[in-house]
Amino acid sequence: MRPSLRALLASRAAWRESFSVRGRDVARWFPGHMAKGLKKMQSSLKVVDCVIEVHDARIPLSGRNPLFQETLGLKPHLLVLNKMDLADLTEQQKIMQHLEGEGLKNVIFTSCVKDENVKQIIPKVTELIGSSYRYHRAENLEYCIMVIGVPNVGKSSLINSLRRQHLRIGKAARVGGEPGITRAVTSRIQVCERPPIFLLDTPGVLAPQIESVETGLKLALCGTVLDHLVGEETMADYLLYTLNQHRLLGYVQHYGLDTACDDVEHVLKSVAMKLGKTRKVKVLTGTAARVRTASCSSFPF
Repeated sequence: MRPSLRALLASRAAWRESFSVRGRDVARWFPGHMAKGLKKMQSSLKVVDCVIEVHDARIPLSGRNPLFQETLGLKPHLLVLNKMDLADLTEQQKIMQHLEGEGLKNVIFTSCVKDENVKQIIPKVTELIGSSYRYHRAENLEYCIMVIGVPNVGKSSLINSLRRQHLRIGKAARVGGEPGITRAVTSRIQVCERPPIFLLDTPGVLAPQIESVETGLKLALCGTVLDHLVGEETMADYLLYTLNQHRLLGYVQHYGLDTACDDVEHVLKSVAMKLGKTRKVKVLTGTAARVRTASCSSFPF
């Protein structure tokens, strides 16, 4: 029987008001290819007319790498918030206002999977370059744009989407659902003929030190940080806390649970039992061994 909303919300009295990060830490993840990639980006700036920074629309206000602003200079800058099809955009206007307050006036929400809003990018980039001083590149009719961002936000997917939109041809950049697919600054990839525009794909680069545990948790839940650096159960706990805080209780019906719950161990065990993700383990007692069924520790969400 489906639990009523009243019954679900009745359990809210016992929910946590804040997520405790005491005793937790985010391991540093700044592999060699990231450091090399950042240096290569800097050395490539002399041939770049504009920078497109891609970030995950689900965490628009956290997790961006502050080093980009410091190292990539004063090139025209466009922020693309990708994966809008996975994000809650009810507060989109407030997000835009907040970013504008930080000096980011050129922001586009996109979905590269659906090619949504991708057609806005080339006109905006052309406008930004046209209103900026190109120094020694002023006579060059080709535009070169560097695509940057933290890992696994869809930089390569954006390049492929732009090629589909403007050149009607397929993939040029390798993509994947985990961080670290692109590991070096690539050669130029053409995405448009009029005007002739080429993009440089770059490896995702995190800040050498993630600003807080909570930011690390958000990045991990979006697939930007490898799971084991934060801890799978910690991720599950933070996700459960966030869902409950925002009254997003669809997980109760989805997994056939009795009610909403704020105890991650209880939820994971219940889900494991529902999905049949259990195994028999041998328990050693003082006198003999006995077999019991235990839920798997794998993260089912």
